Amino acid sequence: MSRLGKKPVKIANDTSVVFDHGLLIVKGPKGELNHNFGDLVKIEIKGEEVFIDRTGDTGPERAIQGTAYALLRNMMTGVTEGFKKSLELIGVGFRVAKKDKGIELAIGFSHPVYFAVPEGVECTIEKNFIHLSGIDKQLVGEVAANIRKLKKPEPYKGKGIKYVDEKIRRKAGKAGKAGA
Repeated sequence: MSRLGKKPVKIANDTSVVFDHGLLIVKGPKGELNHNFGDLVKIEIKGEEVFIDRTGDTGPERAIQGTAYALLRNMMTGVTEGFKKSLELIGVGFRVAKKDKGIELAIGFSHPVYFAVPEGVECTIEKNFIHLSGIDKQLVGEVAANIRKLKKPEPYKGKGIKYVDEKIRRKAGKAGKAGA
């Protein structure tokens, strides 16, 4: 049985939670999120707490209880505070600029790369930093991962796109021959 799934989730101030026929809707000051759980979980709202229980004891029902708890907690955090991810471009001539509804990156290719930022994610540019923010944790993380995937950091000089808090494991380059 899920240890976290048994714990109730507190409803934050200025936030409302509605569960109807498998669809969970969380509304808050920053926006609204919803998730369809189907008939695998039973969600009860009692006062200022939300309780998650599974409908049966099969594998998928047991597995979804803890997942439902984490998703609900992330939805609560998203509609009240939001989520942020920051990326950094490292390399000579690497640049980023806002263009239309996306960003244009110069990352060492013969052509600039255009990345369309989806609806629900806000992107700000500051020198060689890309700051992403939004209310949906999964969407913000997915957009950040897709931008990073355009040019992953390489292990010798560290050139590429990396998360701000990411540590790149560096390799030693070619060792020079001594006394040839």
